[in-house]
Amino acid sequence: MAIGPYSQAIKGGDLLFISGQISIKPETNEFIDSEVEAQTEQVLENIKTILEAGGSSLKNVVKVTIYLRNMEDFTLVNKVYSRYFEDSLPARACVEVSNLPKNAKIEIEAIAIKNSK
Repeated sequence: MAIGPYSQAIKGGDLLFISGQISIKPETNEFIDSEVEAQTEQVLENIKTILEAGGSSLKNVVKVTIYLRNMEDFTLVNKVYSRYFEDSLPARACVEVSNLPKNAKIEIEAIAIKNSK
């Protein structure tokens, strides 16, 4: 669920643009305030769910942008990230930011190609 005036995802032609996700558990709408690995896993699960609802999947992701509050978490994030993208490696950027919504440690946005029928 979005925590502001924006859409979780928008389809544009054959692309699906996923808004930045933080570690909010959809079932409870509660923020998971834990270590960066657990936050990363929840964020990627959220993205996976949004992709599937939009007619795509993680294997169709072509671009990912990761926002980290602390670049020292880069290796920990990569360990979790690699489990979700082991069959495909989308283009990616990772930047350190001064703060994120709800004081999250990580936020991820993605662009994917819709599955062809």
